[in-house]
Amino acid sequence: NFGAAVTREEARKKLGLDLNDRIILFFGFIRKYKGLDLLFESINVLNTNPATTSNLKFLIAGEFYEDKKPYLELIKTLNIKDRLILKTEFIPDDDVKYYFCAADGVIQPYRNATQSGVTPLAYHFEKPMIETNVGSLPDLVINEKTGLVCEPEPASIARAVDKYFQLGENYFLTHLRSEKEKY
Repeated sequence: NFGAAVTREEARKKLGLDLNDRIILFFGFIRKYKGLDLLFESINVLNTNPATTSNLKFLIAGEFYEDKKPYLELIKTLNIKDRLILKTEFIPDDDVKYYFCAADGVIQPYRNATQSGVTPLAYHFEKPMIETNVGSLPDLVINEKTGLVCEPEPASIARAVDKYFQLGENYFLTHLRSEKEKY
């Protein structure tokens, strides 16, 4: 339904994103249980380490399904606007590939969940994931092989993002491709 992958360069050009940024994607409807506020707080933790945050951006792609005002206030309070690329509108199926292909990785900082449709998309587009240890999410992400599993709290999420970039996207690709075959 979402098409074949495109190159990172093509995806970033289509979305107007900088080729030199390191981009982590938060994708899907924005609801409280998906922990976007936890992600924002983890960005604030990451900002204390300039080496980690050099050219690091978080692409927030999806519609708000609740009041967006608390999120916008949190962005302002934490002073993290420069780390965010907000694409908080409806994303047509034909454009989904651009968001995943533009990203270096995918993050799901959920507070609780039984499963997520984002995980199969990440596998389809061969993007490593950072997921919180809630519900059945860790059943689909093999820690330190297809992504990283962390606790649903800002410091743990920040450590996982830092570790992700220490390991590098290529570290996960062989395992991702192998696991992808199962789905």
